Amino acid sequence: EKQVFQLRAHMYQARSLFAADSSGLSDPFARVFFISQSQCTEVLNETLCPTWDQLLVFDNVELYGEASEMRDDPPIIVIEIYDQDTVGKADFMGRTFAKPVVKMSDEHYCPPRFPPPLEYYQIYRGNSTAGDLLAAFELLQIGPGGKSDLPPIDGPTDMDRGPILPVPLGIRPVLSKYRVEVIADLKRVNLAQVDRPRVDIECAGKGVQSSLIQNYKKNPNFSTLVKWFEVDLPENELLHPPLNIRVVDCRAFGRYTLVGSHAVSSLRKFIYRPPDKKAQHWNMTG
Repeated sequence: EKQVFQLRAHMYQARSLFAADSSGLSDPFARVFFISQSQCTEVLNETLCPTWDQLLVFDNVELYGEASEMRDDPPIIVIEIYDQDTVGKADFMGRTFAKPVVKMSDEHYCPPRFPPPLEYYQIYRGNSTAGDLLAAFELLQIGPGGKSDLPPIDGPTDMDRGPILPVPLGIRPVLSKYRVEVIADLKRVNLAQVDRPRVDIECAGKGVQSSLIQNYKKNPNFSTLVKWFEVDLPENELLHPPLNIRVVDCRAFGRYTLVGSHAVSSLRKFIYRPPDKKAQHWNMTG
């Protein structure tokens, strides 16, 4: 018996991805495979924690079997992460699997099953872990009334992104604006061969670069000690992406070499909340 569905893949974010480029970063995108269809997210440049915030809609997915079987044991979704190269084909970074939450046409779209919450899916590269995907997947049966009977996709809309649909309200996390303040200081440990270092800080696709030390051997101090940037992060601290730190040595003609990198997996101990509960912005200092 043929059943027709619509799959909605809510691809919100990934974290702690594999550094595929010599810069210590990647240009990641995700490809979602379901039955005979596949779609890709957009490519986000130079990040290990891409926030795609993108809804992929698979229309007219035909499945064969009993309705009860479809609801209880739907087909598996395959998600692969790639690094987009400027030349040549994309490099494989990892893979994960998910099962969608299924809604039959005679069921109501309401809690506790719907809308489905975002979940973390472990990404694997061979036998090794290669990051996490934060996403949600729902498989909605198309009844006799057609797609008009499907639950509406509840905004928000972003005109700047053109045809790209963001993750709908009710599924995407509630965001608050954070100000990340960075106090940069380098010590001489293990940096004997470095001449002109710079520190790059990145979180959720936003970031800042330290000032450049023109001559590390003569004066290992930054001319500007404190820099900051603003970023929108989920109010739920469990959904916070890591803070990525890179030290690069700047060479001639705009080239640079990665000296080292570090990921701060939890930002909880750096968060400062002002005593005034009505404050609009939270500061995160560290």
